[in-house]
Parts: sequence; C-alpha cells; structure tokens
Amino acid sequence: QRSAIPSLGRVAASQAQSSLRTAAGRVPQATVALLDFFKPKPKQPKRVVRPTVIPEPAYNLQAALVAIAGLEAWQGWYPVAVFTGLLGVLLTVQASRVQFVFDDEALEILIKGQESDNVVVGGRNRWAYSEFSNWEFWFPAFPVLVYFKETQTKPEGQVHFFPLIFNGKQVYDLMVERCGPSVTSLPKSSGDADE
Repeated sequence: QRSAIPSLGRVAASQAQSSLRTAAGRVPQATVALLDFFKPKPKQPKRVVRPTVIPEPAYNLQAALVAIAGLEAWQGWYPVAVFTGLLGVLLTVQASRVQFVFDDEALEILIKGQESDNVVVGGRNRWAYSEFSNWEFWFPAFPVLVYFKETQTKPEGQVHFFPLIFNGKQVYDLMVERCGPSVTSLPKSSGDADE
C-alpha cells in the first residue's frame, strides 16, 4: 500500500495539470510549481560508512635491514653496517609508535595514538582520499616505501613517502579500496593486459 501512495500522487498531479490547461494549451507556471511541490520526492540512497581500519605493524623491512647490516659487517664494511643496522632499529621502534589510520574519509597518521603535525610542510597529518592524485608502492613485489601525492596541502600537489612498517597487504588493499587503483595496482583489468 505504501508504494501505491506516491504513484497515486503522481497520477493526481498529472491529471490536475491536464485539467488546468489554458486556452493556449499550456499549464500556468504558478500551477506547475504548486503541483510540483506536492509531488513525492525521490529518496536519496543511504551513504555507507566504511569502518576505520588500522593496519597492524610489520617487521619485514626492519628484519631485512638488520640482515643486510650483518652481511655488510661480515664483509668488513663497518660504517655502512652500523648505518644500516641503526636504520633497521629506528624503523622497528617507529613500527610500534606510528599508525596509519584509514577512516571513512581520510588517511591519518597518528603517533602513539595521538594526532600529529607534519614536520616538513606543517599542518595535521590527515589527507582526504578525494585529494589523492596518485599513489604507489615501491617495490610492488617487496614493498619498502608507500608514496602518495595529494592536493590538499598544496594545490600543485604534495608528495609523501613513508617506509612500509605496516602489513603491506592490508595497506595495499585499503589504498585500492579508498583511493582507487594506482598505476601498478593488480590485478589488471582485461583491457590493460592488451596494452
């Protein structure tokens, strides 16, 4: 019965318009506006809110750096081994402090669960997905860096690089879902395979 009411309203409005035609065969504009006011309005579809997701920390990159430092030390390249080893330790500490938070509208970086400011360009470390112009994983087979460019910070675009100290698969899937595919996003559509 509910679905019949709006259709009856449309029928009544169109019948009223046809009965109110002037001698010239047109319905006066004031009458059309009044009848349009009473027409049932189409319902707007409900917006689905995506859940907030925080990828879990990962230590693949850090373990690789420590292993490389061990090989460098074995070869006698001590200064390089110290640098590589310290970088691995620093990224291990950062993995326990830094969080990528993917909420419904934006990507935000939190430090120890708190909002953080960007030390390079200033402002809050939060970027709306709609402002992303490009993003990539370097290297897709063994992701080490997350790169993205956004136009929220600067109209001409601001580039950001982050070491991938989170679960790479989770971050990749979330970036594809919320920012759209990148140039290297897989799987490719069948049309891309022909190019």
